[in-house]
Amino acid sequence: MEGNGSLTQDLATAILGIDTMWGGDVMNPSGMGRFIADSWFSDEPLPAAYHHAAAARLRVLGGVSKSAEAGAALDEYLAEIDVKGAIDRVRGSGEALGGLRGRYLSGLGLCFGVMWDLALEVADRGQPVAFQTCVTAVTGSGPVPSSPREKVEQVADLLEARHERLKGESLLSAIDSWRAARLVPRRSIPALGEAFIAQLDALTVKNVLPYIPKEMHAVPRANVAFLPIENAWFSGSMNYLGRARKADGSPEYEASYELNAALEISVPEFQQLVSHEVVPGHVTTFAYLQNLFFRGEAGFEASVLTMNTRAAALFEGIANNGVLMAHGVTAIEDLPDVDLRIGLLLALLQDDAKNQSAYLTWKEGLPKDEVARVLRNEFLVSEERADKLSGAWGQHPLLGRMYLPAYRFGTEKVAALRREHPPEEILPILYGCRGVVDVVTIDEMLAA
Repeated sequence: MEGNGSLTQDLATAILGIDTMWGGDVMNPSGMGRFIADSWFSDEPLPAAYHHAAAARLRVLGGVSKSAEAGAALDEYLAEIDVKGAIDRVRGSGEALGGLRGRYLSGLGLCFGVMWDLALEVADRGQPVAFQTCVTAVTGSGPVPSSPREKVEQVADLLEARHERLKGESLLSAIDSWRAARLVPRRSIPALGEAFIAQLDALTVKNVLPYIPKEMHAVPRANVAFLPIENAWFSGSMNYLGRARKADGSPEYEASYELNAALEISVPEFQQLVSHEVVPGHVTTFAYLQNLFFRGEAGFEASVLTMNTRAAALFEGIANNGVLMAHGVTAIEDLPDVDLRIGLLLALLQDDAKNQSAYLTWKEGLPKDEVARVLRNEFLVSEERADKLSGAWGQHPLLGRMYLPAYRFGTEKVAALRREHPPEEILPILYGCRGVVDVVTIDEMLAA
């Protein structure tokens, strides 16, 4: 990446270096191969941190672990690529720059540093990283357990008002029956996805687009293909590609969404999922950031978007408020359909469950089976979700300690900001139209 500036080089090396250490491959079109780095749509050449032969060997092994083979690959990689130095320089550059962009970059550097420490812990080369340190890095606040009571009571009231809970029946059984009666047929996912995208995009045009700069109105908000995927450890993966170009060189803003074929989801929950992953959620957010970068209105950091960072916490918050934003409301009770209200409440309870899984696993030290029981019975998640969130997600040394708490924090942050500020003020800021922000620096922008 010669000639593109030291900050760009350091950002690329820090992000793709950490991504490689954890086994990620940003150029893989599938979420089964991606990890830390969500995108690479800048048209910049990939740095040595990605294309060095040692990087390929580390990715093949799935990243850091305690195995001798992975340890040797890590040594070889770090002997050639100064990942830690790049992370430190990103953070130092942010502190030197100051202002909104500087503090955004400093936050990235802070989160990359924690991910570095976690990688060394997994490789048995560093001390255990405290849960408090991980959560504070990604949210700016310490860990707090979830309290599902209010949402659970709302779900119970809605079911009973519709006479969908039998006398003496547990709420969990009633929700299982509600889901079963509305289950999405797996073969119909692409068609149903397209229908919901069309509906949500029309609502977004009505209730979101008027507050977005006119230069961005023609940006495709939902250029996405739905793909089923077998045996995935995730419920779904939005893969923002953004590398296709039109004849004039402008982006096509393309993405794919892989949905776990084993996922048990109701139609209302699926509608919320589409608003989260596509429009006006992740695909829309990333497309707007790509447009800002393409037009020179945002820096290189807007083109290499990452998990486990304060920016990612904000993105999850935008996505989880997506269905409310599309309908132009700030309260669940103002949604026009009772089933959609139930679906959104269950989705929000799942985010509460993500945070609780992290808290119980890493703060309280509870075993997987006990965590799964709590998530299932107290947060009303399906058996499949309880298993994944308490296992593959909750027990993962990085995702369990950094990413799972970010969902709920971001969701509550964005919901509060939308209640406190009119749409003409908050919506352009959420989508980066006045400068790229994260879940912490957004407060600084609003106070300016």
